[in-house]
Amino acid sequence: MFTGIIETMGIVQRVEHDGDNLNLTITSEITSELKIDQSVSHNGICLTVVAINGKQYTVTAVHETILKTNISDWREGNEINLERGMRLGDRLDGHIVQGHVDQTGLCIAAEEGNGSWEFRFSYDQSINNITIEKGSITVNGVSLTVVDSEPGEFSVAIIPYTFEHTNFKHFTVGTKVNLEFDVVGKYISRLYAMREQ
Repeated sequence: MFTGIIETMGIVQRVEHDGDNLNLTITSEITSELKIDQSVSHNGICLTVVAINGKQYTVTAVHETILKTNISDWREGNEINLERGMRLGDRLDGHIVQGHVDQTGLCIAAEEGNGSWEFRFSYDQSINNITIEKGSITVNGVSLTVVDSEPGEFSVAIIPYTFEHTNFKHFTVGTKVNLEFDVVGKYISRLYAMREQ
């Protein structure tokens, strides 16, 4: 379980294919605090630490994860948003994030305003995920509030701190991102769909 509040950035050092799996070696400031079998959110993807070597650690993504996320696009040198699992008793500063990416989205607009940035994303609405204005959404692991919601599209506003301390600063039109929709909204949407059957 995560909150969507990014702790630090990691840098991809190595990407290795192993059958249908993908092994990724990452360098980060928190590597020394990690342990084998620990869950860490990488751009919103919950991955398990399988090896640690100095300042580097390795995680493995299975085929299902590769299909549903943007992890196959990661390259050496890419910056990745990192968050360790929340501890019982911690403040929930973001929202409840499971680290289970629902689908990818595409950045279709990125505009700098007077002290903030607004990003708009599109996604395949046939999967029945939804957003609502002032609802929660996770983009590349970052907990955000939806500004504007339309079928298959939504926008978010980014403050300077979030822009500088996450990989939002690298987003341009066409950037593929990981989306995790609000867990409560997903259950309500599923129940509604079942009633319509």
